[in-house]
Amino acid sequence: MRIALTGGSGKLGTAVLARLRAEGHSVLNLDVNGTRGPGFIKVDFTNYGDALDALLGVNDRHDGFDALVHLAAIPAPGILSDAATFHNNMLGSFNVFQAARRAGIKNIVYASSETVLGLPFDAPPPYIPVDEEYPARPESIYSLVKHLEEQMAIELVRWDPTLKIAALRFSNVMNVEDYAEFPSFDADATLRKWNLWGYIDARDGAQAVLKALEYDVPGFERYIIASPDSVMTRLNDELVAEVFPGVETRGDLANTNTLLSIEKAKRMLGYSPEHSWRNHV
Repeated sequence: MRIALTGGSGKLGTAVLARLRAEGHSVLNLDVNGTRGPGFIKVDFTNYGDALDALLGVNDRHDGFDALVHLAAIPAPGILSDAATFHNNMLGSFNVFQAARRAGIKNIVYASSETVLGLPFDAPPPYIPVDEEYPARPESIYSLVKHLEEQMAIELVRWDPTLKIAALRFSNVMNVEDYAEFPSFDADATLRKWNLWGYIDARDGAQAVLKALEYDVPGFERYIIASPDSVMTRLNDELVAEVFPGVETRGDLANTNTLLSIEKAKRMLGYSPEHSWRNHV
């Protein structure tokens, strides 16, 4: 495929760019940050004209795309002011989605977020492990935008039944060098309770993007994307009893499996995470 990748210079974007190219796809990195060269074009996605022009064609770089992977965003709450975060992320996503529609792109995969599940879980989740089945519970402006992006995608595919949009609710993205800190989390169960002790290895995040691109069914779907295990060596049943007493639990928790259920992504996309921090510490 000829793929437009927004945010390909970021932490997850770098892994996605490498994986898609390794699979033989032609990928152009569209980002505000990056190294000048044939595989990169600087684009300000808060400018609709810039976004549209970049997706329609750029001189000798490309004359159109088969698919879009949209990762460009302020990546977390608290980096910029709430208003700046909302303006950048909401406007950028609208511009990218709308430009893709005008360019005739029918295959869109984009980064939603685990935050819509209710992070940082100051109000406990309705049940554990969490999944995609309960209504979104945004608790920050960043998360609110992610929820609104999903709602926008729902309407866009309703307007165009031939359009596919996959929202990947990525957990906290990690590279191998981040894993050295993980053993210290065991001492205090509350340090990482904010996302139920979850994470996603960037390489497995890239695999999920690839699988979502290959899933050829129109419509909108949302998927939690996490690594298969938690950041802890302590067992889940012990952690949940300590930090979330009284919350309904489902299934066997006497293990260190992820509490961010990836069963839907595994079932529908064939997502099969291959990496664990335990292999690097």
